[in-house]
Amino acid sequence: MQIKLVVFDIAGTTVADRGNINESFRNAFLSANIIVDAADVDAVMGYRKIEAIKLIIKKYKPELSEEEHSINEIHSVFEHNMIEFYEEDKKLEPLPFAESVFQSLQERGIKVALNTGFTRSITDTILKRLGWQNNPFIDTVVCSDEVQEGRPHPFMIQSIMQQLGIEHAADVVKVGDTEVDVKEGRNAGCGIVVAVTTGAYLREQLNHYHPDYIINSLSDLLLIIDKTKL
Repeated sequence: MQIKLVVFDIAGTTVADRGNINESFRNAFLSANIIVDAADVDAVMGYRKIEAIKLIIKKYKPELSEEEHSINEIHSVFEHNMIEFYEEDKKLEPLPFAESVFQSLQERGIKVALNTGFTRSITDTILKRLGWQNNPFIDTVVCSDEVQEGRPHPFMIQSIMQQLGIEHAADVVKVGDTEVDVKEGRNAGCGIVVAVTTGAYLREQLNHYHPDYIINSLSDLLLIIDKTKL
């Protein structure tokens, strides 16, 4: 393979998540008088958030699983909470090495993209706060509400490839911190799928989904990239 593109997840992979997404999720359900266990929220991290809500509803309140209004209300509360959080969080920051890895990849002639289970409105709040909206080392960003299906479907990666003129998925590396990040990379046919331990899943959990590599820091990604190019 010839690596031409690396697609990174955002929260938990390139942007620090201190459990605030999980908390916002649970608070959104609480607004509908549904108490959700934190572990069940972690299990659906990485999914398009409306789909994650449907999965949790199916487990906790199956009688509401066909009620679009209830699902949309919970999603609306979650989205509001996350935008408010990211607008005000004084500790919002990239994970260590994220920006330097973006730059190092570009210097190697490799394009950099971000994708996420967040909607565009939440994502733009994050990008604006971090100064990533016009970052010269990020070629494009695709959100789950901009394609027909989110993870684990391959559509976000395929959209990125089309935008950046990448013909073969085998030339793409996918990097993420959840089960559905790994499955997204596999379903897209990515040449390398890398899981990171900086987000919702521990190494032992990620092992179950058989990524090609599991790393503890984004700085380790360059070692994989350079080894592949030898």
